[in-house]
Amino acid sequence: MTELTAPNVVASSTRSDRRRKILQNLLRGERPYMLYIAFVILLVVFSLSSPWFLSVDNFLNIGRQTTLVSIIAVGMTFIIIARQIDLSVASTLALSGMAAALAMSQFNNSWIVGAAAGLGTGALVGLLNGILTTQLSIPSFLVTLGSLSMARGLAMMVTNTKPVIITNETYFAIFGEGTFLGMPVPIAWTLAAMIIGILLLHYNVFGRRIYAVGGNPTAALYSGINTKRITTAAFVLTGTLAGLAALVLSARSHAARPDVVQGMELDVIAAVILGGCSLFGGRGYILGTLFGSLIIGTLNNGLVLLGVSSPMQLVIKGAIIVAAVAFTKR
Repeated sequence: MTELTAPNVVASSTRSDRRRKILQNLLRGERPYMLYIAFVILLVVFSLSSPWFLSVDNFLNIGRQTTLVSIIAVGMTFIIIARQIDLSVASTLALSGMAAALAMSQFNNSWIVGAAAGLGTGALVGLLNGILTTQLSIPSFLVTLGSLSMARGLAMMVTNTKPVIITNETYFAIFGEGTFLGMPVPIAWTLAAMIIGILLLHYNVFGRRIYAVGGNPTAALYSGINTKRITTAAFVLTGTLAGLAALVLSARSHAARPDVVQGMELDVIAAVILGGCSLFGGRGYILGTLFGSLIIGTLNNGLVLLGVSSPMQLVIKGAIIVAAVAFTKR
């Protein structure tokens, strides 16, 4: 029998402590462990209930269906960690899509101009939200509630509520209908947004400052962090990602419509909260947000496959979201 050397004893003790901590967190019902369990339970229940659920095509379909929520939820994670909220993301998406489509129609059907217009419009709305919130000290709830209405109204005004048709095949291939490394392009864009979000939040000084601002704004300010600039940057990032989601949606539907995704901001916020973000700020992570989005998408997909009516789907989804948050700790 080989005797454990000192380093081996330390390593064994560390592994034992880690397993004990995971078990304690499971018993206490803390995230992220309950989040993973909830996702697995959903997969098992729907797999047993529907013969069509457990298939590659259906999982790809869930990925495509959750693309818009997942992409925007990356930015919303930064905002909520910073103790803010953005209710305007769905309207920003609609306005950005209209901007992209109109820009292409005016500039020789150039997909580059369209993409720049869509992303730029989203970033501009985010910048305005950030400036009004930080410089005028207006609560972000009120600021973005107002911009929700204004952005949607502008999207309807620019074409008198009519859709704008898009005909650029390259635009379709890059943002909506092509493939990248064997996966549908919308899923590839989701993964790209997630990777960028992880790098910014967990491996960059910007992310550390976001956590500081959300955890204790006064302490962050006295430590030399420009809290207003950091908060504004979080809004700009979210607006830009809403613009990216607009490009994906308009490329998939071959048109931009001013009335799309109304109410989607609620799914985005729900995904972020389910993923472990605290509405009180200072806590959250991108991978949790992805799982939160997948839980909502899986729930929607499974209920449709089971033939549950739309009103009942809303009731079940709302009840599960409330229960999931109630049974996990802040």
